Amino acid sequence: MAVEIKIPEVGESVTSGVIAAWTKSDGDWVDQDDTVIELETDKITMEIPAPASGVLQRSASEGDEVEVGAVVGSIDESAERPASSEAGTSKQAQADGGGTATAAPPKAAATPKSTPTPQAQPAPSSNGSAGTTNGFAGATPLAKKLASDLGIDLTRVRGTGAGDKVREQDVIAFWQSGSGAAGAAAPAEAGPARAVRTERMSPLRRRVATRLVEAQQTTAMLTTFNEVDMGPVMALRKKHKDAFAEKHGVGLGFMSFFVKAACGALKAFPAVNASIIEQDGSPAVEYHDFCDVAIAVASPKGLVVPVVRNAETLSFAEIESTIKDFAVRAKDGKLSLEEMTGGTFTITNGGVFGSLMSTPILNPPQSAILGMHTIKKRPAEDLENPGQIALRPMMYLAVSYDHRIIDGAEAVSFLVHIKNAIEDPARLLIDL
Repeated sequence: MAVEIKIPEVGESVTSGVIAAWTKSDGDWVDQDDTVIELETDKITMEIPAPASGVLQRSASEGDEVEVGAVVGSIDESAERPASSEAGTSKQAQADGGGTATAAPPKAAATPKSTPTPQAQPAPSSNGSAGTTNGFAGATPLAKKLASDLGIDLTRVRGTGAGDKVREQDVIAFWQSGSGAAGAAAPAEAGPARAVRTERMSPLRRRVATRLVEAQQTTAMLTTFNEVDMGPVMALRKKHKDAFAEKHGVGLGFMSFFVKAACGALKAFPAVNASIIEQDGSPAVEYHDFCDVAIAVASPKGLVVPVVRNAETLSFAEIESTIKDFAVRAKDGKLSLEEMTGGTFTITNGGVFGSLMSTPILNPPQSAILGMHTIKKRPAEDLENPGQIALRPMMYLAVSYDHRIIDGAEAVSFLVHIKNAIEDPARLLIDL
């Protein structure tokens, strides 16, 4: 009896995905719950397990875009487990040091070590012991692309997939370990490179592009700017960061100050925390009495925006811990769809990449987004000595907003509220 392999439902807004990789080939034996497909959607990358044990028959290819519910293969439960599968398992256990292969012929053990047989250059093995990134047979297509983007030599990455196949998660883990491309061999250059290559846009990148264009075309977007003196927050952070880290097990960063300041400003200006929705065929404004703050996080695949729920009720330590967890799991591709759904307001920090000033684009259906930027010393009025000019650590802030429901005066006042809270952090404690 054949059991169908279907693309499962991921979420209400996800209708299709791209088969990034098959981890098994046609005719391979698979055990129930073994990963057989890596599916990339416009939200997340997910692993699809085998629904039963048996022999795999594939009916879709890597790179195919498939709809939710589509049948992409089957598993023949009536087939018997091949002896080669058991032998392969035994050999793998011996290679890993976890067992002894019983099928080794006695003659092999008696072969004298003093007369080794010359061997040709080894071909790429499944665990990446030899070979190069280009055309590497022991890696999934997604792993190859990611390794190429990050400049990682796949021969140095240990695979954890079926038959030690290198998977996307393995590349990400290697990148996070700090090894990166330090040991990658530099290709010989015979002259200026003029190669042209075309790659299919990933579902995530397509989704990002669609939403950005949607924001530009369907909202009356406008941006207001201001600058904030980061001196008071930097001094407070320097004074307490060691004790904070020792007590809470997480570093005290700038983001928690801005999240708390934004929550106070959203409470003071509810329209900035609102969204335009359709109700009975007519536009309506939906106000929120909670602050679900979305934090833009960079990942190897692109920008993702997980949401800090009820941020107004969280402490500095809880905010920092949540954001740190998001950043780690974003790099691993482990964020769930629910964690990236919703949000009433977004904060993006281009300053970590050196951005001095930019115009952030709205994240529909939200009505506003705060952009943080890099800190630079500039001549400005000294907060401690009014009327005096000094070199101060300054940051440009930008708020893009939907002018359909937020007036200019309201947006400017909202940004000034954040500026005042950052320049006088005591306001965050006494709810001013």
